[in-house]
Amino acid sequence: MSLSNLFRKKSTSAILKEGGDGEHSGLNKVLTVKDLTFFGIAAIIGGGTFSAIGNACFSGGPGVVFLYIICAVACGFTAMCYAEFASRVPVSGSAYTYAYVSFGELFAWIIGWALLMEYSIGNIYIAFSWSGYFTNLLETFHLHIPEWLTINYKSAQDAFVSNKVGEGLTAWNSAPTLGGLKIIFDLPAVMINVLITYLVYKGTKESKNISNFMVYIKLAIIILVIIVGAMYVDIDNWTPFMPNGFGGVMAGVSAVFFAYIGFDAVSTLAEESKNPQRDLPRGMIYSLVICTVIYIVLALVLTGMVKYDLLGVSDPLAEIFALKGVKWMLFIVSIAAVVAMTSVMLVFQMGQPRIWMTMSRDGLMPKKFAEIHPKHKTPGFATIVTGLVVGIPIFFTDENFVLDFTSIGTLFAFVLVCGGVLMLSPQSEAELAERATKGKFRIPYINSKYIFPLICLGAFGAVQYFLPTFFPNTFSYSDNFFAENAPMVVFIILCIVMAILAYLKNLSLIPLLGLISCCYLLTGMAVSNWQWFGIWLVIGLFFYFIYGYKNSKLNKN
Repeated sequence: MSLSNLFRKKSTSAILKEGGDGEHSGLNKVLTVKDLTFFGIAAIIGGGTFSAIGNACFSGGPGVVFLYIICAVACGFTAMCYAEFASRVPVSGSAYTYAYVSFGELFAWIIGWALLMEYSIGNIYIAFSWSGYFTNLLETFHLHIPEWLTINYKSAQDAFVSNKVGEGLTAWNSAPTLGGLKIIFDLPAVMINVLITYLVYKGTKESKNISNFMVYIKLAIIILVIIVGAMYVDIDNWTPFMPNGFGGVMAGVSAVFFAYIGFDAVSTLAEESKNPQRDLPRGMIYSLVICTVIYIVLALVLTGMVKYDLLGVSDPLAEIFALKGVKWMLFIVSIAAVVAMTSVMLVFQMGQPRIWMTMSRDGLMPKKFAEIHPKHKTPGFATIVTGLVVGIPIFFTDENFVLDFTSIGTLFAFVLVCGGVLMLSPQSEAELAERATKGKFRIPYINSKYIFPLICLGAFGAVQYFLPTFFPNTFSYSDNFFAENAPMVVFIILCIVMAILAYLKNLSLIPLLGLISCCYLLTGMAVSNWQWFGIWLVIGLFFYFIYGYKNSKLNKN
């Protein structure tokens, strides 16, 4: 095995011939910039709005808006990098394809494997949240599903072990037994996964129409929530603004960043876009801007209506109106949550099969995953496998684990996309002129030679001035150093190295800022997240060296 073969790259022209602008891949080209924007909104406004935002506000207080802004800035830079790739490589595969062009096959495999984790595990979390709101909605009509059919086995077992009164303990005590094993599973979560898989299997056009309809509904309801909630805002609840300090704000990074990962899914729809080089970048950026404004306003309304420490629940929007006695809004919020999370699952469930498909085209996955259904024009087999990958873990995992696991995989993908743009070969004047005349997106080049080193110096100086104990504590090699300080030490070293490279290589500023901001967010991840992520990558590398390396089309060529 040659070490250089691990980093063999695919040329842009070769990728284009396999789909998108070259030989048509067989997928229906039906998506416009409006559809792509709505798919982005559909994916971004969902679990992050109706579930994860509660835990973020609980740990950060009103100051969590700073974290939303930080994440939005990081995602904004990253979205521009995605847009640059989408303009130059308008095919399915998202960050996997982009990494293949810029870093080579091994990194492409790693990022593809991480994206498979992101979409599948992300949809497991959404399925659990959807189930909770759907069950509450049924309760308003006096329809009750037994507790052992509305909660996952692990949560029920944990409730029994800790003797915590509630749904979990009731489910454990009332569940039927088969062969000594209690039958406990989340039936609504399983059923919505089956329904979404069927819809995505049927076709992109059908999925688009339903997604757009659901986006209209949830945007209207969220605006209503903000208007009604603003009437109950008490500005005293915004004091203190950061009750747990900036560390408390950053503790919500997994919950907040989970809200933003949806725009990544838009890039997987390149081959079903009518004009991907123009419309994909616009769709990603438009959806990101719209959703950031909504999240910031919503976080201020939530923390203004009640004290932040009352928001650490799985259904915060329903909780605040219950506390304020606005019962009619409980019904509307439940409807909005069910609609919103359905649309998120729809977009995620569309994204993953297209990554399977693209990896299969390259020979890194079995050929079956690249098959296009002759009637529905969708990657049929890959879609069914996706449904199984999402559906089976629903029976034995819980939402807290999958939330953190998803965020770290997504951030890792974003880091490679930003780094990939830095490594892309510069285009000729003729190519740049063609992109300009056809309205294709291009990241404006800003020389970071002096700007980025000055930003680093300014940031380090500000931290030293306002937080004089930060650097001594960070470089304190205590017993818990690797658990608490190592990620930040690595980040500081990375900043110094990139500042030197920016000065020597005249790097482009926007992708450089995207890379650094995403790496900073990674410092907020717990050690357990890194451990599980490492295990996942080891499994992926094992599969690559057993199958992908020798079956790669580049290897055969």
